[in-house]
Amino acid sequence: MTEKQQRWFYLILLSLIWGSSFILMKKALIGLSPVQVGALRILIAGLVLVSFSYKNLGTITKKQWPYLLISSFSGTFFPAFLFVYAIRHIDSSIASLLNSLTPLNTFVLGVLLFGAPFINKQFFGILLGLLGAGFLIVKGAQINPDQNYYYALLILLATVGYGLNINIVKRYLQELKPITITLSNFVISFIPASIILWASDFSLLESDAVAKQSLFYVLFLAVVCTAFANVIFYKLVSISSPVFTSSVTYLIPLVAVVFGILDGENISVFQLIAASIIFLGIYLSNKGR
Repeated sequence: MTEKQQRWFYLILLSLIWGSSFILMKKALIGLSPVQVGALRILIAGLVLVSFSYKNLGTITKKQWPYLLISSFSGTFFPAFLFVYAIRHIDSSIASLLNSLTPLNTFVLGVLLFGAPFINKQFFGILLGLLGAGFLIVKGAQINPDQNYYYALLILLATVGYGLNINIVKRYLQELKPITITLSNFVISFIPASIILWASDFSLLESDAVAKQSLFYVLFLAVVCTAFANVIFYKLVSISSPVFTSSVTYLIPLVAVVFGILDGENISVFQLIAASIIFLGIYLSNKGR
């Protein structure tokens, strides 16, 4: 398999895995709190990674640890909680569509903080993408008045973190193996996640069958959609550009929307139009790059 074929293989595989993660978070929240889902996802994934790859930590230099700290909190720790809090209040399919702003934020942060070149006409693409996101949120609030779409802002914040993480990894952590970056991310997040989980109420797990079922969803979410998927993700970062890597979010919504519809979520034509505007904005902002 050529490097180009590898890039597309990893991109499609990630799309399928991460596309299913939104509905898994929704199901996990039926019996567990957002704090518990986010913390358990980090802890279980961390334990899985440490069990077979702990020796990789020895390859990290002192100079790389500060960048790994930023990478961990922007790309792993905070998004794990931001997404579950948002999905508790809005449809998982809408969360996946808003997640498609990641390439846009990757590009903007690359220009503002990492010296990436900027073409004036790409500014129109950025505005178009933001307009599409706003339209998506407004229409979602109209169609689902019982949902609090202010929580959609948490998804937008998470995509900023993802964009920062991709640029950090590509600029400063290229020498590290993908598994090493993934492992260090969860090792760094492990202690704060443990403290948060310890402070939550876990008494329901002893007698609540729904909570136990939710724990199964978290287990799959942590092992497959987090630990395994992150190794693939950083491998993709290492063999492709930041923009190509972040383009996985073009495909994730397709998978997530299908799962959402099967679960009874409402997706209107206006929301699909808004998503198309976001994708067009991303395309224009990255055109020629």
